[in-house]
Amino acid sequence: MSDLNSIVHRIEQLLAPLGPDVNWLQVVLVGMTPLFLVGMAIEWRVLQGRGQRRDVGWRDVMTNLNLGGAYQLFEFIAHAFVFAAAVNWFWRHRLFDMPVNGWTIVPLFVLQEFCYYWFHRTSHRVRWFWSAHMVHHSEERMNMSTALRQSLLYAVTGWWLFFMPMVLLGVPPAVVFVLYGCNLSYQFFIHTECVGKLHPWIEYWFDTPSNHRAHHGRNPQYIDRNYGGVLIVFDRWFGTYVEEREPVDYGVAVRPVHSRNLLVINFHEFIAMWRDVLRPGRLSDRLKHLWKPPEWTRP
Repeated sequence: MSDLNSIVHRIEQLLAPLGPDVNWLQVVLVGMTPLFLVGMAIEWRVLQGRGQRRDVGWRDVMTNLNLGGAYQLFEFIAHAFVFAAAVNWFWRHRLFDMPVNGWTIVPLFVLQEFCYYWFHRTSHRVRWFWSAHMVHHSEERMNMSTALRQSLLYAVTGWWLFFMPMVLLGVPPAVVFVLYGCNLSYQFFIHTECVGKLHPWIEYWFDTPSNHRAHHGRNPQYIDRNYGGVLIVFDRWFGTYVEEREPVDYGVAVRPVHSRNLLVINFHEFIAMWRDVLRPGRLSDRLKHLWKPPEWTRP
């Protein structure tokens, strides 16, 4: 444990001189990009060895790479102009000063995972957040490049709000977002069909390729299930877990987008949501399109 304490202390020393305004989530993701590319290359070789090279869909892979690059660039810009000030406001109003050391880093990661679970679940069940998250699910194949398929609108819809309870509790923002970056980095490698089911103990506790494939399914039994990032136990405890049994049909069930145009993919659902809001009717019913589930329609 003393070794872990020293590692955490060293990380704190490295983060401190760079100030509170660094977007540590994107720093982690950009730093992991070489490993992401290696993972994609290994996946392609495995598929090639199985005679499944044609299943990759290279035009979709290029679309995913472009979406991922645009997402990272936009998140850096949005953080500089909006998020940094907002996050620092929460930090100034924190209730405690949470110690970050070898004893607390694992509980803090679990707490971050808990926040992620509710962010992810809300992103499926509240249309405002779904208008951004839908981009990730619009891919109708499953490979590691699918993890890069991210939306410009995350910066608009306010994903970061779900992690502010940790900041209010006194966890430094840099720690919160580094942990979240580690969470998302892990998730990159479970977007694959190359790995079957793992040992039952692993499948019980962790989000695995099998568990995450089910999450991406539009089969009725798979829709809105398996929200976990690294862990899957919150899904088991809160009744949102499903086991992968039948072949997965990937994609979006409600208002799918069939395009490789980056603007269309990013804004398809967002525009459709506001079109529904602006349709004639009672204001109270029109506003429900913002916070009701994506499939909701007016009576």
